[in-house]
Amino acid sequence: MTTMPDGRPIPPPHAEERHVLEGWLDFHRETLALKCAGLDDAQAREAAVPPSTMTLLGLVQHLTEVERKWCQRVFAGRQELPPAYGTAGEDGFALSPEVGMADALAAWRAEVAASRDATSTADSLDAPGTLTGTDAQALGSSVSLRWILTHLIEEYARHNGHADLLRERVDGTTGS
Repeated sequence: MTTMPDGRPIPPPHAEERHVLEGWLDFHRETLALKCAGLDDAQAREAAVPPSTMTLLGLVQHLTEVERKWCQRVFAGRQELPPAYGTAGEDGFALSPEVGMADALAAWRAEVAASRDATSTADSLDAPGTLTGTDAQALGSSVSLRWILTHLIEEYARHNGHADLLRERVDGTTGS
């Protein structure tokens, strides 16, 4: 695997669709980790600007919940799986004093590993995941693994933009 100087994996420029999608998802996952590297808990809890309460810690928690929802509940059919951050609301953004950045990153990395495991056995990008609740009302009863991977890339890309601004606010660090 080829990596950038900062260690992030470079998505393959010529590969089958699944490898390209997984490559971009891994790139964006590692971009999030890079944006959070070296911060103490106080920095990880620093919000952008009022009225926003968004923090880097909240983003890590949120993306943990996103991974769990789409790969575990929807794709693997583990509907009963509770939120990773039960007290942080369904989206995971709310912070609690008991959870620091090291714990959040460990939980996120475990959820990423569980996501990879859940999707690795799919024979095709057309393999379905089952939707429930408001997702089913909006999208129908299922979505393909292709849709899930594309959605995860979109979630990470959008929130990595937020992470760029948050990190710059915290300590002036900028970069891709």
